[in-house]
Amino acid sequence: SLEIQLRVLGSEHPDVAASYSNIGIVYRAQGKYDEALLQYQQSLEIQLRVLGSEHPDVAASYSNIGIVYRAQGKYDEALLQHQKSLEIKLRVLGSE
Repeated sequence: SLEIQLRVLGSEHPDVAASYSNIGIVYRAQGKYDEALLQYQQSLEIQLRVLGSEHPDVAASYSNIGIVYRAQGKYDEALLQHQKSLEIKLRVLGSE
Protein backbone atom coordinates (compact mmCIF):
# COMPACT_ATOMS: atom_id res chain seq x y z
CA SER A 1 0.00 0.00 0.00
CA LEU A 2 2.71 2.49 0.98
CA GLU A 3 4.78 1.64 -2.07
CA ILE A 4 1.79 2.26 -4.35
CA GLN A 5 0.90 5.49 -2.56
CA LEU A 6 4.44 6.78 -2.93
CA ARG A 7 4.41 6.01 -6.63
CA VAL A 8 0.93 7.44 -7.30
CA LEU A 9 0.67 10.29 -4.79
CA GLY A 10 4.31 11.14 -4.18
CA SER A 11 6.05 11.41 -0.85
CA GLU A 12 4.39 14.69 0.15
CA HIS A 13 0.79 13.59 0.64
CA PRO A 14 -1.34 13.24 3.79
CA ASP A 15 -2.30 9.67 2.85
CA VAL A 16 1.36 8.71 2.71
CA ALA A 17 1.86 10.24 6.16
CA ALA A 18 -1.12 8.21 7.42
CA SER A 19 0.40 5.02 6.04
CA TYR A 20 3.68 5.67 7.84
CA SER A 21 1.69 6.24 11.03
CA ASN A 22 -0.25 2.99 10.55
CA ILE A 23 2.99 1.08 10.09
CA GLY A 24 4.23 2.70 13.29
CA ILE A 25 1.13 1.48 15.12
CA VAL A 26 1.90 -2.10 14.10
CA TYR A 27 5.55 -1.82 15.14
CA ARG A 28 4.47 -0.32 18.47
CA ALA A 29 2.05 -3.21 19.06
CA GLN A 30 4.89 -5.64 18.34
CA GLY A 31 7.12 -3.87 20.86
CA LYS A 32 9.48 -2.69 18.10
CA TYR A 33 9.71 0.79 19.51
CA ASP A 34 12.69 2.10 17.54
CA GLU A 35 11.04 1.09 14.27
CA ALA A 36 7.75 2.62 15.43
CA LEU A 37 9.49 5.90 16.21
CA LEU A 38 11.05 6.02 12.76
CA GLN A 39 7.65 5.56 11.13
CA TYR A 40 5.94 8.11 13.37
CA GLN A 41 8.71 10.63 12.77
CA GLN A 42 8.50 10.13 9.02
CA SER A 43 4.75 10.70 9.23
CA LEU A 44 5.22 13.82 11.36
CA GLU A 45 7.79 15.30 8.97
CA ILE A 46 5.41 14.92 6.03
CA GLN A 47 2.49 16.32 8.02
CA LEU A 48 4.47 19.38 9.10
CA ARG A 49 5.43 20.14 5.51
CA VAL A 50 2.01 19.42 3.99
CA LEU A 51 -0.47 20.32 6.73
CA GLY A 52 1.48 22.80 8.82
CA SER A 53 2.18 22.75 12.53
CA GLU A 54 -1.36 23.65 13.59
CA HIS A 55 -3.26 20.55 12.48
CA PRO A 56 -4.98 17.81 14.53
CA ASP A 57 -3.06 15.10 12.64
CA VAL A 58 0.20 16.69 13.74
CA ALA A 59 -1.06 16.63 17.33
CA ALA A 60 -1.88 12.94 16.94
CA SER A 61 1.62 12.23 15.68
CA TYR A 62 3.20 13.94 18.67
CA SER A 63 0.92 11.86 20.89
CA ASN A 64 1.91 8.63 19.13
CA ILE A 65 5.58 9.46 19.59
CA GLY A 66 4.89 10.18 23.25
CA ILE A 67 3.24 6.79 23.68
CA VAL A 68 6.35 5.06 22.33
CA TYR A 69 8.65 7.05 24.59
CA ARG A 70 6.45 6.18 27.55
CA ALA A 71 6.63 2.48 26.63
CA GLN A 72 10.43 2.79 26.51
CA GLY A 73 10.49 4.38 29.96
CA LYS A 74 11.64 7.72 28.53
CA TYR A 75 9.18 9.71 30.57
CA ASP A 76 10.63 13.20 30.08
CA GLU A 77 10.59 12.77 26.29
CA ALA A 78 7.07 11.29 26.46
CA LEU A 79 5.83 14.23 28.49
CA LEU A 80 7.32 16.71 26.04
CA GLN A 81 5.59 15.04 23.08
CA HIS A 82 2.24 14.87 24.87
CA GLN A 83 2.55 18.54 25.85
CA LYS A 84 3.18 19.49 22.20
CA SER A 85 0.11 17.50 21.22
CA LEU A 86 -2.05 19.14 23.88
CA GLU A 87 -0.90 22.65 22.97
CA ILE A 88 -1.86 22.11 19.33
CA LYS A 89 -5.23 20.64 20.28
CA LEU A 90 -6.00 23.57 22.57
CA ARG A 91 -5.08 26.13 19.90
CA VAL A 92 -6.87 24.35 17.07
CA LEU A 93 -9.85 22.73 18.77
CA GLY A 94 -10.24 24.91 21.84
CA SER A 95 -10.51 23.95 25.47
CA GLU A 96 -14.20 23.00 25.49
